[in-house]
Formats: sequence, structure tokens, C-alpha cells
Amino acid sequence: MKRNSEYKPLLFTTTIRNPKRMKGLLNILSNFDSEILTNELAQKIMGELIRYGLYRPMIKTNTVKGKWNDTKNGEFSNVLLSDSEVKNMLYNNPQEHKEAGFDRGWPSRFATVFDFAKELGFVYFWQNEKIEFSKIGLILANSIEVKTDENYILIFDSHPEFEQQAFLHALAKSQRNNPFVRVLNENVPLILLLQVIQKLNSDKELNGAGISKLELPLVIFWKDNNADVLYKLIKNIRKKYKYNPSWEVIIDICVNQIMEGEFKKFKPKSVMNEYPDEFIRKMRLTGLISLRGGGRFIDINTNEQEKVDYVLKTYSKYPKFETEREYFDYMARTDENLISFVSKAVGVEENNKYLEKWTGIYSFEKIKQELSILSQKGISNDDILKYLSNPIRLEFLTSLAVKSKFPHVKVIPNYPCDDEGVPTSTAGGNGNQGDIECFENTDGILIEVTMAEGRTQTMMEVWPISRHLEKFSQKSERSMCYFIAPSIFIDSERQIEFVREKEKLSIYPKTIEGFVEHLENERNLYCSIKKNDRRNNSIKIS
Repeated sequence: MKRNSEYKPLLFTTTIRNPKRMKGLLNILSNFDSEILTNELAQKIMGELIRYGLYRPMIKTNTVKGKWNDTKNGEFSNVLLSDSEVKNMLYNNPQEHKEAGFDRGWPSRFATVFDFAKELGFVYFWQNEKIEFSKIGLILANSIEVKTDENYILIFDSHPEFEQQAFLHALAKSQRNNPFVRVLNENVPLILLLQVIQKLNSDKELNGAGISKLELPLVIFWKDNNADVLYKLIKNIRKKYKYNPSWEVIIDICVNQIMEGEFKKFKPKSVMNEYPDEFIRKMRLTGLISLRGGGRFIDINTNEQEKVDYVLKTYSKYPKFETEREYFDYMARTDENLISFVSKAVGVEENNKYLEKWTGIYSFEKIKQELSILSQKGISNDDILKYLSNPIRLEFLTSLAVKSKFPHVKVIPNYPCDDEGVPTSTAGGNGNQGDIECFENTDGILIEVTMAEGRTQTMMEVWPISRHLEKFSQKSERSMCYFIAPSIFIDSERQIEFVREKEKLSIYPKTIEGFVEHLENERNLYCSIKKNDRRNNSIKIS
């Protein structure tokens, strides 16, 4: 029996929980594109998700627990499960789950796992019908490359720019009250956010820094697409409370004014912290949003103003749909402009100013502390850094650490960034350049960073690094490379040693914490590789 539609706040925590998982799920599902979704195929696909560790049922053997031990739920495992292990997992975890239109059990579980991908226009499916990937869905699926070597899973994040293209494409169109969901709220959240920010910034009586994080719950709870009324509400709040309204003020407006008392089940921390944090993370996936004021304000990324103007012109007025299929076709229809837009390149001098600004905000001790958190795969509480994924955060913090300790060194990170200098993606997407290029007088220092460990690290990192360094060495008289990771796998070090001897390329592997210690103890960034340096104390072998 269907529930009646009602107004609800936008809870991204129950939708795109983990974009990295979304592209992993789609990557596996893309192997079955155009096949008929029978009950048997649905179970087989769920078995493949279990094999790769992307779906992890509760009941499992100690052997399976061991294979999944080093990775988090929802992420790719490092080790494949065998056919017999997959079969046992499916048998020992019968699903009582039921989704409308799908048979009870694993077919319904399949529908639940992939339903949001369908809503975003990435892939369409229905029981006993063909699985249909859209062009944009395949772009997201292909943003990573999944390979296996014996029983090991190797994940290559080869095109991070594809992820941004896909989510910009989806979120520019995504309607709150589409046929897939039962809510009455009538707006496109990204469009509403951009329109309100533009109105706030155009008002000469206000500070021109966008919308504050404290005001974001108003967007999250808003019932319609009237950005002008929302802008005026925010302006009135600022007249009364400046830029620091209490939680009670905002919650009262959200619950009693906007929702008219209809939304009662909430925790103040959820409304004021958790919902806005997830909203910011997902809006930043588009590349259109910048953080200002140490994370207190959310603004339009002026580096992407052309994209913003196009999105507002094209999608501010949008059609409505009665059926899921009609809505999917609309979401799946490829807008080549959103894919073909090229992000604004940041010049060397501008990049240098960004790094100088952030090293003025973050002391070396703060950078060191955040790198230590990252080394342990911990969670940052910093109001800027917490919105960056671990790989992006590592590139950013490493660039800052070098610039902080060696101000005279020219540091050129190759990640794309917003107009505050905060990276919006990793430096991937160009096979001929490394992550961070540094120049110290006539010496060139390439820095390659990764969060990958174990066998994956060896297979996906070392050979590209040697290729990057060979290309980079043409830019300076002497060149070397630091290879930085949470830990250095023993096979990675052996491979690096081989490259040193065979190709005469100086690659210096260091753990994150070992690299920080190295920066603290050395007078120069450039470092000559000593022949018997294999077991230096900065390398933690895993």
C-alpha cells in the first residue's frame, strides 16, 4: 500500500551516500548492459557485487571476513571472493526484502541497490526487461577501471573528471518530486541553491559571500522553486540575527514556518550539521560550488561561471513527468554542453597565490596533524578539509606541506580547483603528467601521491610514475620523484628499486608520515638517492 505524498527535507544521507560506491556499482553492472533482467540475472549481479566487496551481507565465514578486513563496507575489497564463497554468501543470506514490481529476495535487493542510479538517469531496468545504460551512466561507470590480477582487485581511478561531468549532468536536472519518490517538494535543489546565491550576491546590502552553512537547512526544507521568496526570508533573518542565527531560530523556521509543523521527527544536530554537510558534499560534486570564510559560506565557483550560467539558463524551467520511464528518459538525455565544458585552467602564478594563502591559514603543525589523520584514514573535523575525499585531500595537503616548509620552491599541483584554490578533483585524467610538480632553482621534483596500498599500489602506481618522471625530467637539469602513500608495499619498493637500476630514474618512496618528517629535517626539497637507502626509517613496509 503506497504512502501518501508529503513534504520532506532533502536527505542526501539516504540517497547518494557514497559517490565512489555509485561508480563502482555501475562499473560492475555495465558488464550486463543490454541483458534481460531475470530473477536469475539479478541474483548473479548481486553475487558479483558480493564477490568484489561492494555488497556485504551480515552472515559470512571467517575467511570472507579476512578478505574484507582491510576495506570499508561499500568499497571495493582488495581480494576477490571465489565462486564457492559467493554461492555460500547468497545461500546463507536469503533476502526477505520486497520492492514493488520485483520478486521478493535478491531481485528486490538488486532494485534497492540500483534504484537511485535509475532516478539519476544512469541506468534503467525493470524485471524481465533489458538493462539500459545511458551515455552519462557509462561515463560514470568508466570513470574507474577495474582489473583483477590473480585474486587481487585493482582499481584505477583513471578519469576523475568523468565523475564530475556525470553528477553535474544529473544534479542540474534532478527534481525533488519526480515519479520515483513520494514527496511534494517542488524544486531542483542545485538550481534553487544557485539562484538564491545569485540573488544574495546581487544585493548590495549583503556581504556577497553566498549563503551561510547555518542558512542551508532553509534550502533543504524549502517546499517550492521560488528562489526570490527564499532569498527575502534569508535577508530578513540576517537583519535580525546578522550571520549567526541560533540553531533554535533556523529549526523553528524550517519546522513550523516552512513545514507548518508537519515535520517533527528530527535531531537538531541532524538539521543543522549532518543534512547541510551532505548537501555541500553532493553539490560540490558538480564543481560549481566554492567554500568561503573557512567553510562558513557556500558560494558559486567563479572559475565555472560559464557552466553556472548555462545550467541556470537551460534548467531553471523544467518539464514535469507522470511516469518513471518518461522521467528517466529526460534525465538520461545527454546534454553534450555539460560534458564538453572545459574547466578553467589555473595559471602557475595564480596557483602559487592560492598555496600562499592556504599556508597562511594552515600552519605547518596543522598540516602535519591533518596528514597524520589521513595516514590513519581518519576523519577530519576541519570545516574545509572534511568535504574533500581522501585522495583529493592528500594532494592538497602535500602541496601545502611542501610550500609551507620550502616557500622558495615553485609548487605546481595539477589538480583542478575552485576560485578559492581548493581542489575539486584529483590530478587524474592526463596520462603524461604527475600529481605535483616542484622546481627548486634548476632542480625538478615530482611528487606522486596515492591512498592505495598493498598489491593494488604496486600494479597501478609504479609504472605510471616512471613514465611521468621520464617526461618531467625534460623540464630541469636534475630530477627526482617522491612517491607517497600511507604505507609502502614491499613489491612496490622492489619495483621502484628495479626502475632506479634499469632506467636510472630517481624515485624515493615514503610513507605520509615519513615524508613529513623528511620535510622537517631537510634543508632542500631535492634529495639525491643514496645507493643503500632501501630501508630508511621513513618507509613503513606493508
